[in-house]
Formats: sequence, C-alpha cells, structure tokens
Amino acid sequence: MTIPRTSTDLEARLAPAPVQLRSVSKTFGRGRQRLEVLTDVSLRVAPGEIVALLGPSGCGKSTLLRLVAGLDQPTAGQVCVDDHPVTGVDPRCAVVFQEPRLLPWRSVATNVRLGTRGRSGDDISTWLEVVGLAGFGDHLPKEISGGMAQRAALARALIGQPGVLLLDEPFAALDALTRLTMQDLLVDVVNRTGATVLLVTHDVDEAVYLADRIVVLGDRGTGIVKELDVEAPRPRHRSDPQLAPLRQALLQHFGIPS
Repeated sequence: MTIPRTSTDLEARLAPAPVQLRSVSKTFGRGRQRLEVLTDVSLRVAPGEIVALLGPSGCGKSTLLRLVAGLDQPTAGQVCVDDHPVTGVDPRCAVVFQEPRLLPWRSVATNVRLGTRGRSGDDISTWLEVVGLAGFGDHLPKEISGGMAQRAALARALIGQPGVLLLDEPFAALDALTRLTMQDLLVDVVNRTGATVLLVTHDVDEAVYLADRIVVLGDRGTGIVKELDVEAPRPRHRSDPQLAPLRQALLQHFGIPS
C-alpha cells in the first residue's frame, strides 16, 4: 500500500525533517521552588532516524518531547525542526501519548479525522488500514481494546503526515503481547512514511529493538550522559545476538543485573 499524500505542497512541508536542540535548558518555578529539568542539552536527530530516550523518572524525557512539539518553550537554548526554530505548536510534529486520548463520544474514524487539522482529501479508511483497524471506523472507543485504541491514536498522528513523530511511552500501558505487536507496527509504519521519530521509553529491550540510536539522560538536570548507536540492520529479531552487548551495557548503566 502507498501511504497517501494530499498534495505536493504538503509533502514538501511535512517531509521527514531533522530535529536539533542547541544548548537547551528547561527550568520550572522560581526561587526555592525552582526545578531544573534539562541542562545544556544538545542533540541532532537526522531525517528518518529513530532515536530512543532512556533515563530515570523525572530526568526530562517527556519535557524534551514537549519542547520539540512546541507545547512548551525552553528556558535557554533553541529547538529547531527542519532548521526552523520552534516557537509554538508545530504542524510538522505529531505526538502520541501513553494514553490514546480518544474522544469517547466520537467513532474511531472521526477521532482519526481530528489529526487532519481540518484539511480535506485525507482518506480515513486508508489510514485505518495502515494501522490494522480496517472495518473498525464506526466503533466507539469503548467498543475496542486498549491496543486498538492506541492504533487509532497512531493513525490520528500519522494522518497529518508529520515530518516528526514524537512518542511518549506510547505502549507502556499495553499488555506484553500487544506491546510487541505495536512495536512491529511502528517499525512498519516508519519504514513506509520515513518519519523522524523521538521515542520516550523506560524499556531497554524496546529501545534496543526499535532505535537507530539510544540517548540516555541522567538524573534530573544532568542532561545527556550516554549515546549509543544500534548497528543491527532492519528487519531485526529480538533474539539477535548482535543486540545482546548493547542491552547488557544499558542494564549495567542503570544498575540492573543482566
């Protein structure tokens, strides 16, 4: 199946885009309530690259995604998408959260249609088929499983044909088998669309399986403490012995017996 494009202009505007953070810091509050979450973070994500963000809770992973999406602004430094500064909510980016956040009174298809941002010409049924939801467009969110709801959330993000896909632990609430299926779906969709991906996860195995590069953030305010390339080509197998040393190195970094 060919991923649909609504126009040549849209393809040019929302083509896979690089993401760059230049000496970015983010602080919340003032005085004694001041909380430094990110400090002097510099990172470049190449067009079409999948980068996984790992780190302890509170280290700024989700904050970093919000800065790229334009949902928040850095205290210092600059965030750019496609070499243009991000100054507000950016149509080149789409976010998928841990919860599907579907409107319960709307059908799956109309929830997905929200991702078009009012444009016409987008084929909802095609995108439902892309994420494995063909035939479920008329169902309400309460009538489908959690994994199917997350597929709908992914379709809603992708129908806008973003240059950058921002994923904030999108599979964390799913059961183990559904999570593996959704990981494979993500790989397939990214291969088709070529989107640049930033993925927040706490799952070392997920990061190793999905990412081209893994960026590890330290404790709150520390910033990036480690970057690791994943050399294994796709398609990957979870049991690939080439992935084992990388998995072990990450577990040792977090003090987890392998």
